[in-house]
Amino acid sequence: MALVAPGVFGLTSDVARGVSRMLLDRGYSPLLELTLPNGRRLDVAAISDAGEIAAVEIKVSLADFRADEKWTEYLEYCDRYYFAVPDGFPHEVLPDAHGLIVADKFGGAIVREAPHSPIIAARRKSLLIRFARTAAERFVRAADPFAP
Repeated sequence: MALVAPGVFGLTSDVARGVSRMLLDRGYSPLLELTLPNGRRLDVAAISDAGEIAAVEIKVSLADFRADEKWTEYLEYCDRYYFAVPDGFPHEVLPDAHGLIVADKFGGAIVREAPHSPIIAARRKSLLIRFARTAAERFVRAADPFAP
């Protein structure tokens, strides 16, 4: 695992927690760190009761945003795409074409709604199965750390 600047992991975790709480309040079921078929890993994936898939990329600093160009590879795997940032992050550097969430460890707020861009049915089915299997495996491993 790569080393990060002191405090960054804590801030990233706080934003992820707040985003997850906000998504739950909005009727989504969030899952942290979902690996996509292209090998990339979403910070937060969430499914609505209608099966809509939202993707959230967490950025806690300008350096974090500027060093990461792989986020564009997530777009074909979601119906809505958001950046999530802590309070004080400069919003103007983030692309206007995607949603924006400001969050802390207590919750979050959508500052800019993400446009709806439906993914194809076959990809949706594949992602929903991947999401369900990942969530189920994590649940079992949390209950039984020695499971095979």
